[in-house]
Amino acid sequence: MRKSTIKTVLVIGSGPIVIGQAAEFDYSGTQGCLALKEEGIRVVLLNPNPATVMTDETCADAVYFEPLSVASVEEIIKKEKPDGLLATLGGQTGLNLALKLDEQDILKQNGVEMLGTPISSIKKGEDRELFRSLMYELNEPVPDSEIVHSLAEALAFAGETAYPIIVRPAYTLGGAGGGIANDDDELKKIVENGLAQSPIKQCLVEKSIAGFKEIEYEVMRDENDTCITICNMENVDPVGIHTGDSIVVAPSQTLTDKNYQMLRSASVKIIRALGIVGGCNIQFALDPSSDRYYLIEVNPRVSRSSALASKATGYPIARIAAKLSIGYCLHELVNPVTGHTYASFEPALDYCIVKFPRWPFDKFFLADRKLGTQMKATGEVMAIERSFEAALQKAIRSLEIGIYDLCLPRLTEKVDSDLWDHVNKADDVRLFALFELMRRGVSIEVIHQKTQMDRFFLRKFSKLIELEKEAKQLDFLSVTHENLQRFKQTGFSDCALSSYWSVDESAIEAKRKQFGIVPVYKMVDTCAAEFQAETPYYYSSYFGENEAQPTSQKKILIVGSGPIRIGQGIEFDYCSVHGAKALRKLGYEAVIMNNNPETVSTDYTTADRLYFEPLTKEDIVAVAELEQVEGVIVTLSGQTGIGVMKSLEEAGLNVLGVSSSTIHELEDREAFYTFLTQLNIPHIPGQTAYSADEALHLAKEMTFHYS
Repeated sequence: MRKSTIKTVLVIGSGPIVIGQAAEFDYSGTQGCLALKEEGIRVVLLNPNPATVMTDETCADAVYFEPLSVASVEEIIKKEKPDGLLATLGGQTGLNLALKLDEQDILKQNGVEMLGTPISSIKKGEDRELFRSLMYELNEPVPDSEIVHSLAEALAFAGETAYPIIVRPAYTLGGAGGGIANDDDELKKIVENGLAQSPIKQCLVEKSIAGFKEIEYEVMRDENDTCITICNMENVDPVGIHTGDSIVVAPSQTLTDKNYQMLRSASVKIIRALGIVGGCNIQFALDPSSDRYYLIEVNPRVSRSSALASKATGYPIARIAAKLSIGYCLHELVNPVTGHTYASFEPALDYCIVKFPRWPFDKFFLADRKLGTQMKATGEVMAIERSFEAALQKAIRSLEIGIYDLCLPRLTEKVDSDLWDHVNKADDVRLFALFELMRRGVSIEVIHQKTQMDRFFLRKFSKLIELEKEAKQLDFLSVTHENLQRFKQTGFSDCALSSYWSVDESAIEAKRKQFGIVPVYKMVDTCAAEFQAETPYYYSSYFGENEAQPTSQKKILIVGSGPIRIGQGIEFDYCSVHGAKALRKLGYEAVIMNNNPETVSTDYTTADRLYFEPLTKEDIVAVAELEQVEGVIVTLSGQTGIGVMKSLEEAGLNVLGVSSSTIHELEDREAFYTFLTQLNIPHIPGQTAYSADEALHLAKEMTFHYS
């Protein structure tokens, strides 16, 4: 039952967006604040990030835009006199701040209870030495390792153990300061950085188990010691690449039932031993040729994986975790997605989820693109489909990197050795390099030996490349219903097919409709359709019957902002959320399309209907036609909506607010200067160049004035 002593709660946010800590903590924080307010609790929020939904006045009773420091928290506690502190929704920032408050005895002195997971449990999960000792007590296997506080200790361990060696600093975010060392020089560099990054100057150095499968379990526990697993996920990349930089599949695709149950049992044993109340993420390394496994690490808080698991299953982890933190048990809480089952009921998936990272290398193209144990992705997309192949293709075209199929054009001219370089180095274009090698006849077995990727995934990749080859050999006029149905069911977009057959995308759409091949929309219901669900949360497929039955109400579609990247962060998610609220107040049904699992906009409660889809012309038009919307809003989603606006207009949709011609006049520098000249408004002198040579020539002709 709920603790009657808790009247006011101080919630710690995660602060500014950084690599490894993005919109997922706005999502978890927003859910947590609203869940507490539902219980009549006064919510006080500390978070200096103005772009977040959680700092809106509707989410908390008092919001403090102050530094996330001990001094700030102490002042707020003295003024607001909270009964409890909730820090497990604020990422690594929130956890580390709570630990500092405990060390300085500020919580105890002011009578503030640490809600949810206790400090002792956080320490056991985050402190590498305490964690390793607990795993030894539980007889849970961890890789051969040593806790070090100096470079000399790390080199001594290396002298006894063969390289490569993985370095994992304590209490850091997204693997910051860590890495894989292949020799003494690399070890020195990584350990010195890791010790500097760790708040307690501690690193774990361990014998590398790179090549093992990486498996994650998202687990929940209440004070009554009831434990459930929300979701298990499998990385396509083997151990050695941070899970935030890996393509992730849910549910796992290659585990035997024995493997699944073995790791599930270990997860439950670990969360119970740690004493976590709420959600946690547990990562395993599984030997692909035996039942041997190792525990990699535990996140004793909600994480980016928690947001992914929430959207993948429809189970609101942060919301339930907040309720558990004030004393509720899982069997007392109804899952709001189904409206019938309790939160103690484990979700079941009858579809496939693929998460694909979004990296910043389009802006920082000279940066080190090699992927390892230190996370580099700024965000991610999630795709839902009935098969792995279709979900993977949907994820790729959700990335907004200018491609709509399996081919990265700049790799097609590269020689094999360059492609292998991308594969062996494991950089951000590794998957597309694998696709190109498969096109050139490299076998699955050779790729498996080089990458240690499971043959299951490689066979799926090979199947897609074979289908691509088959499609390219066809002529548009000779394409049959069976051909087109198979291509659409495996995820090939109209845009990709139009390029293969040298016709307009509209011709592909027309032929599809002529054949009666249109997407259907399936519901995400947490229970594999075992129980009736009430959540209007959908994904498209070319399998089965349509489950999305539009109402007769007038509707507006809001196009979301897609993955977090440099220049387009959660501020546009904030805009989308408030757009939906405004539409609902005006009497419209708000329909949102987005593919970012970290966001508040993809929470099932934000809009009247949610579609988890790529933000392309094909996908937007399909949803707009199904819902019979009166208009589409694209100006709340940053550059994503701007980029697709003209094609939506050409498809006949009513784009509200602004026209593509106006956008062109403002976005195109030459047109903008012409516009300013017409208005007699001065602008900085400049000319438009269309090549590097032309830019250099124009620059030499220009005169620069300094005042």
